[in-house]
Amino acid sequence: MIDLRSDTVTRPTEGMRAAMAAAPVGDDVYGEDPTVLELERRTAELMGHEAGLYCATGSLTNLLGVWLLAQPGQEVLCDVGAHIARAEMGAHAAVHGLTMRTWPSQRGRLEVDAVRAILSPAAGPYLVSTAAVAVENTHNFGGGTIQPLEQLQATSDLCREHGVGFHLDGARLWNAHVATGVPLETYGRLFDTVSLCFSKGLGAPVGSVLVSSAANIARARVQRKRLGAGWRQAGVIAAGAAYALEHQLTRMADDHIAARRLGTAVAESAPTAVDLDSLETNIVVLHTGDLPAAPIAAAAAEQGVLVSALGPYLIRAVTHLDVTGDDCLEAGQVLGRLLAA
Repeated sequence: MIDLRSDTVTRPTEGMRAAMAAAPVGDDVYGEDPTVLELERRTAELMGHEAGLYCATGSLTNLLGVWLLAQPGQEVLCDVGAHIARAEMGAHAAVHGLTMRTWPSQRGRLEVDAVRAILSPAAGPYLVSTAAVAVENTHNFGGGTIQPLEQLQATSDLCREHGVGFHLDGARLWNAHVATGVPLETYGRLFDTVSLCFSKGLGAPVGSVLVSSAANIARARVQRKRLGAGWRQAGVIAAGAAYALEHQLTRMADDHIAARRLGTAVAESAPTAVDLDSLETNIVVLHTGDLPAAPIAAAAAEQGVLVSALGPYLIRAVTHLDVTGDDCLEAGQVLGRLLAA
């Protein structure tokens, strides 16, 4: 099977497995796992922050990152298709008592004027006050959209002007970095809190790191434990993340090339199904027109191609290190035929 459902389906390479097996470990609840500590230190350094916290999932690092910036009863602003609003099971409201308001966007692309239009940091005694703004880079449901650096800078300036926290859901920030060449630190210093995932394009089996100030990370460590998410000899899996960072970052450019091969193959048979100009990183969004997406995905699976039906008329394919460019060409041809039928 050519599995393009997500870049989370990758399996550890032999080199990664060897690094995990040999990792020195300790008890991370006591802050004594050397492999975890080094991963946290290295990630924070790359992002221009003081400290990091390794957690099991990006949903947890997003949950903690936003919590650091907002109190119960306050709101976080994000775009209408943001992962924190659509795909984290309402955790920010259910667990931390936060509300959300969203601004409209095209393909998830940030525009500071849209944020400014709904920002309300001092709403008074009768309305909800804005405590934080969250941005996703790259944008998952937008199709791997890279946020424009000038818009990120302008939004960072806006948040600081009004005393509002700024959180980055950087689950696929590595893709933005590889595609644009913008240094990770340049991105990182714009935000108060940043969540970075190692189990997507980087290909590690588990884990995300939250970076922020040392004081914020100390608070987040306590809250992680409160949520039952402390762990012990986590260095075994942190070693996989560290290996991925060292050996599998620059190769992500291959995934971007593969995504374009897939999209181009689809367009040859079904040109209205894909916007080739939107293929910025490793996510290809296909519009099925009048054809329901679920049966298209099921038919593709019968022909050896796994994709995700994300909406009634929307399919997503995500390239990664476990599929080749030729795999993606073949998958695009299969999907193109089905969409042209």
